[in-house]
Amino acid sequence: MAVEISDVLEIVERQNRWRGQETINLIASENVQSPAVKQVECNDFMGRYAEGHPNTSDTDNRYYEGTRYIDEIESMATREFIKLAGCEQADVRPISGNAANTAVALALLRGGDSVIVNSIATGGHISHAPIGVVGRRIQTRGQSLIPGKDNSISLHYWPTTPDGYHLDTEKCVALVDQVRPKLVMLGKSLFLFPEPVQEIAACCRGLGIPVLFDGAHVLGLILGGQFQNPFSEGAHFINASTHKTFPGPQRGVILGNLKSDEELKWWRSIDRGVMPGSSSSHHLHTLPGLVIALREVRAHGAAYVKQTIANAKALGRALKDEGVQVEAEEFGFTESHQLAVNVSNFGPGKDIARSLADNDIILNYNMLPGDTDARNPSGLRIGVQEMTRYGMKEGEMGELASLIKAVISGGSAQEEVNRLRSRFTEVLFV
Repeated sequence: MAVEISDVLEIVERQNRWRGQETINLIASENVQSPAVKQVECNDFMGRYAEGHPNTSDTDNRYYEGTRYIDEIESMATREFIKLAGCEQADVRPISGNAANTAVALALLRGGDSVIVNSIATGGHISHAPIGVVGRRIQTRGQSLIPGKDNSISLHYWPTTPDGYHLDTEKCVALVDQVRPKLVMLGKSLFLFPEPVQEIAACCRGLGIPVLFDGAHVLGLILGGQFQNPFSEGAHFINASTHKTFPGPQRGVILGNLKSDEELKWWRSIDRGVMPGSSSSHHLHTLPGLVIALREVRAHGAAYVKQTIANAKALGRALKDEGVQVEAEEFGFTESHQLAVNVSNFGPGKDIARSLADNDIILNYNMLPGDTDARNPSGLRIGVQEMTRYGMKEGEMGELASLIKAVISGGSAQEEVNRLRSRFTEVLFV
């Protein structure tokens, strides 16, 4: 007798309808996958194992039999990432951007090491933080995870300019020279503007320090040629998620541009950091979709991310015109898919985010520079990459700004939100 599943199917269908047809999705760390990507994700790979690297005609690299077809898919994904990113190495086995960061930390860091990262208060990701994998990896027994305290870990934060959204390049280079860390990490979770990779990497390369650019949020922008190119600016690694501005399935990737013998030692260590360090089998069923997404980005990525950035700027201007405080106005609000919005004049960020969700506008509350409580911040983080892929353009950003203003001012706009969304339900750039 078949088990009862109708209740599960009903919930899944409600989710598909709600987020796929009714809500305006502005979470900066999400995206919609194309029908082609979704089509291949339910497959026999779902319950299979493929530890190690793909077998070749000359070498037997796997620890299991039965991998002939996933060997083909994984090799395709690796080759196509290297070609698209213009780099030397790619490891497509991490199952998330966080897992990619974990693999690198396991490979390159030890207890007592020093690292320089962006703080959470200035947009850094939690995996870079004291309580994340970086902080815990460099901790020795008895050390405090709070930087700056007696006997604390040697985790240092990049100095910023007064606005809080840019790094102070001169001070950053001086900090590298002073600390001589084992690793530097650039890139953020609240990520509005490019990082000064070139200047920092020039200093690090002279000292033999690996430079990791966490491109989890901006990988699609990078590969679309519209943000910055960390490899051409001197970074050794780009770690990323593959489901944010890169619109693929939920996975991660480690890209390397390593050429010297000394640098290649890092890659061999990272290989062990990926497996067995941070994963065993690696969710094989999503790899075919990753290959499809790579080809979609190659064909349409430049146009997609150009429109995404244009939409973010347009929404920033429209919100400002509505009387909402959008951060970094003096710099054009953003150069990425994101906006940072200060809603302290309307209420706590957490309450405002919930009110918007109740009206089917989905985003997240977020710390802004100067905030001290991550659970009670003054800001919202907005990402326009998903609604751009559904076809919204600058004109719709004006409509959206008006709806956001109505809700955060205490009104209701759910019906208007649903009507706006009903015009944009087909995935484009495929």
